Amino acid sequence: MAETAAEHPLILIDGSSWLFRAFHALPPLSNSRGEPTGAVYGIVNMLKRLCREYEPQRICVVFDPSGPVFRNELYADYKANRDETPAELSAQYPDVVAVIKALGFPLLVVDGVEADDVIGTLTRQGRERGLPVLIVTSDKDMAQLVDEHVHLLDTMKNRRMDRAGVIEKFGVPPERIIDYLALVGDTVDNIPGVPGVGPKTAAKWLTEFGSLDAIRDRSGEIGGKIGEKLRAALDILPLSHRLATIICDVELPVQLDELVPGERDVEQLVALYRKLEFHRWREELEGGKPAAGPATEAGAELESAAPESLAAVGANAADIGTVSKPTDAICVVDEAELDRMIGCLERAGLICFDTETDALDANQAGLVGLAFSVESGSGWYVPLAHNYLGAPEQLPLQHVIARVKPLLEDQSKPKLAQHGKYDINVLARYGIEVRNLRFDTMLESYVLDAAGNRHDMDTLADKYLGHKTIQFADVAGKGKNQLTFNQVALDKATEYSAEDADITLRLHETLYPKLEAEPVLAKVFHEIEMPLVPVLARIERRGVKVDAPLLRKISAELAQRMDELQAQAFVVAEGEFNLGSPKQLQALLYEKFQLPVLAKTPKGDPSTAEDTLEQLAAQHPLPRLILDWRAMQKLRSTYAEQLPAAINPRTGRIHTSYHQAVAATGRLSSQEPNLQNIPIRTAEGRRIRQAFIAEPGNTLLAVDYSQIELRLMAHFSGDERLREAFRQNLDVHQATAAEVFGLPLEKVGSDERRAAKAINFGLIYGMSAFGLARQLGIGRNEAGEYIERFFGRYPGVKQFMDDTRSAARSRGYVETLFGRRLYLPNINARNQGLRQYAERTAINAPLQGTAADLIKKAMIDLQAWLDANAPGISMIMQVHDELVFEGPEALLREKAQTIADHMVRIAPLAVPLVADFGLAGNWDEAHQPHGHARSTG
Repeated sequence: MAETAAEHPLILIDGSSWLFRAFHALPPLSNSRGEPTGAVYGIVNMLKRLCREYEPQRICVVFDPSGPVFRNELYADYKANRDETPAELSAQYPDVVAVIKALGFPLLVVDGVEADDVIGTLTRQGRERGLPVLIVTSDKDMAQLVDEHVHLLDTMKNRRMDRAGVIEKFGVPPERIIDYLALVGDTVDNIPGVPGVGPKTAAKWLTEFGSLDAIRDRSGEIGGKIGEKLRAALDILPLSHRLATIICDVELPVQLDELVPGERDVEQLVALYRKLEFHRWREELEGGKPAAGPATEAGAELESAAPESLAAVGANAADIGTVSKPTDAICVVDEAELDRMIGCLERAGLICFDTETDALDANQAGLVGLAFSVESGSGWYVPLAHNYLGAPEQLPLQHVIARVKPLLEDQSKPKLAQHGKYDINVLARYGIEVRNLRFDTMLESYVLDAAGNRHDMDTLADKYLGHKTIQFADVAGKGKNQLTFNQVALDKATEYSAEDADITLRLHETLYPKLEAEPVLAKVFHEIEMPLVPVLARIERRGVKVDAPLLRKISAELAQRMDELQAQAFVVAEGEFNLGSPKQLQALLYEKFQLPVLAKTPKGDPSTAEDTLEQLAAQHPLPRLILDWRAMQKLRSTYAEQLPAAINPRTGRIHTSYHQAVAATGRLSSQEPNLQNIPIRTAEGRRIRQAFIAEPGNTLLAVDYSQIELRLMAHFSGDERLREAFRQNLDVHQATAAEVFGLPLEKVGSDERRAAKAINFGLIYGMSAFGLARQLGIGRNEAGEYIERFFGRYPGVKQFMDDTRSAARSRGYVETLFGRRLYLPNINARNQGLRQYAERTAINAPLQGTAADLIKKAMIDLQAWLDANAPGISMIMQVHDELVFEGPEALLREKAQTIADHMVRIAPLAVPLVADFGLAGNWDEAHQPHGHARSTG
């Protein structure tokens, strides 16, 4: 029944959520040309029902924008886990928009702002006008907007949710939903949350303690492992809370009174329905129905057409769907089948292989099976260690290893894998040294478009093949009951594993021709990324030794230092408080001490974030104490306590995993543990580095490129003054200070050098006058003058920046010195924030990306040289612009200068490359330069 005129709600439709659900709710419908139409059909049908039931007087369909939103600036990995939108869905979006507009419904997309925040703002405006609001969505985040006048409607389930419904579903009231989401996190949006905390635990804590702030304040009362996980996540909770908060004060391009249904564009609807082959709807429009009228009439008009139209369109469903055929999966459990498989592999021009294991850590995982494919559409699975009750007899592991080893080690036979470094390391532990890994589909995708999508096989299969792969959870289950692969039934394991190998081969057949069509990208792939794979694999296998007793001692020292900082904070605050509680800190800083509010949280509370505290530290001692306490807490929890737990019991060393296909610029990242974020500028961070040690009788060599990105700026920009400073081996920050402040070189003091250093590095990262002013503690005008003077003295840098922005706008991408590309979809965006971010990236990416390429090329070159000239020396770490080696002390001291020389001669630049190096028994002391190498430039 339609609501009475007095009760007509403001209806706000979460179009992105609606579109996705409409697409997945219907079978894969298509017209006679094979073009997908199901999502359009579903959207119109749901609009029909809304019009019939609510006769809306104010309504709006809101979609997410393309490209980054402001939450990506808060957290770079926001929504990083989301799968690429299916091509069949993307293809329908323009028709969905066209039909909605032709039906007369207001439609809203705001650049840089998610649909949730637009809907939140419109909800607030509606409430201020005294209007009931009905939000059409299935998004649980929207529950935070519910009150006695704001309800949610799930049209798929025909379920309307009020305040009582929120409490029933989530166990907490709407005002606690943000706290609930911050605790639980969101795997779809990649909101961190607290690991191990699910809906029941979150609701229980919020019921017991009352709020997230109270949970944080009393986290010490929560025992067991879950309490430890909560305390370990205290630092991330404010970010999770902020990410989950819907913003309700977005500046919108429309007023509430503009959100009224308009008249239908019948001519446009007829054209659209003809194209989409919605014949009944088109015939009714052409058969004498009124040519104009409110959009709300659409509901009654379309109702009778729905069943027949669904049947008619469904008849063409076979024209769409997956473009990939299922894999012909063969299970190899007897000698005859093994012989047949080996024969095919021997004759094949390219062998695609994959391993199945019982764990994710390649240095500890047990080999459960091997998969192979040499022809698109088929694959073999050789089970080796499935040991569930009643498992069929399998070929002996060592026998199979002996049969496949010659093939995988044959240098003349090219190999293919997806994320092959993992497989190389697994097989190395079984005595197989994989040779000639020529192709890796993860890296093919990464080189083609590093930032365009994720590079896992499932995402790539969906994007490039239109194929939905068998998921691990489909064969192993989920959650605490998930099986390890050795417990998976052989028939399911065979389908899953053979498909992995087959799909990898199909992806290669699709992706590699795209690389070949771009010779500069093919060169990056063949000369940098692929040769680096075995180098990284060896580094990971070798690992690095850490001093566990020293780390335990450092943990105690950090705890003591935290206690000292806490005591000092109590004195300054004139009383005790919880240093980890933002609420209590807000009360002290902004109420008791009346410090200025420089920034606010999404809830409108004064900020206690790190950048805010840095600014306040100049005005009061308490913010600095809090920052120092937080730093000690992070070092203790992330490194001092976790590194000993990461020691491999078999090797006695820690083995990080290096990721090639994560950072868009080409830089490597590391995980479990992350070695890239150990501070070097603090005494405590250097103390952690002291725990990275050499084996007895060995020593460490650390070689670090000096000011690499500034040198690259001099190379790219061609600025003669900047180049000359490097050629003369001047202190470039001192030289910049002399240029900017008009001083003789010898008259430059520490303050001028500090300011020049901030300018040098700030400009590389696109720092504005405002940012420089904040960093140096000076006025914005003064900072602007510094920057103007810099550009006045280094005009080539300014010209380089202008030319780079211009080229990026016309080409849509920037390149490193070696041809690696970073595409910039927002370089011409109308949204100023998105456009400026893309422009800053355009300037920085060639510098940072070239630095990444240089050290990757150095690693490849050095590994080959070490193998031939000093096999006793191992490369054991890569951190930013630094390489770390381990070997016998006498040998390493003999070869140190040669190793550094290799690094600086890896590529000719217009300015000298410099690498500082040092040798010592631990990483910290090895980082203190004992010598350096310098290219001629």
